[in-house]
Amino acid sequence: MRFAAVIRVIARTELYPTPVAAPKRAGARDNRGMSEASGSRSGGGRDRDAEGRARSTRPRDGLGRPLPYGSEGVARQPEGVVRTPEDTVAEAQVLLDAGKPFHAHEVFEDAWKSGPGEERALWRGLAQLAVGLTHAARGNRTGGARLLRRGGGAVEEWAAGAGQARPYGIEIAELASWARELATVVEGEATAVDAREWAPRLRG
Repeated sequence: MRFAAVIRVIARTELYPTPVAAPKRAGARDNRGMSEASGSRSGGGRDRDAEGRARSTRPRDGLGRPLPYGSEGVARQPEGVVRTPEDTVAEAQVLLDAGKPFHAHEVFEDAWKSGPGEERALWRGLAQLAVGLTHAARGNRTGGARLLRRGGGAVEEWAAGAGQARPYGIEIAELASWARELATVVEGEATAVDAREWAPRLRG
């Protein structure tokens, strides 16, 4: 299994604390490219995508948590979109500002899957930060703090190695500082944080 696929499996294990049917295709995102307004099942009893592959159509909320079938869900990001780095940052920022770090993580995931190898650690670290904020907003203090610190350290390490303090305008130092601050807050809070209120400014 490729390294990126392993990371995706780890991220999804931490993102879905409740049991969710594993996708049949390694690295595939369930619910991608399908309507999640109602989350219906196929007549045969198994969820299938538009191409007939077994894949969960269970709706999810704005933080990626599974909802009961028939509930009003929030649509996921389309799968496998190749964006420019600038578009990736801009789209992720819009989602973060809307209180949807789970969706922002999927945008960053597309970037690390489709971008050049030398930048994958950057996009992976950004995805970890978005996942960490998702956990924090769900009230998972341990997972949130751990991923925030891991992601912050990852982007700092990448920036130091690449000699780029502001790749695509991203303020790495400020972002890492935000991650450490939020990790400390999360560890001391008894309730979930507000994802919209704590959304980071990627470009300062």
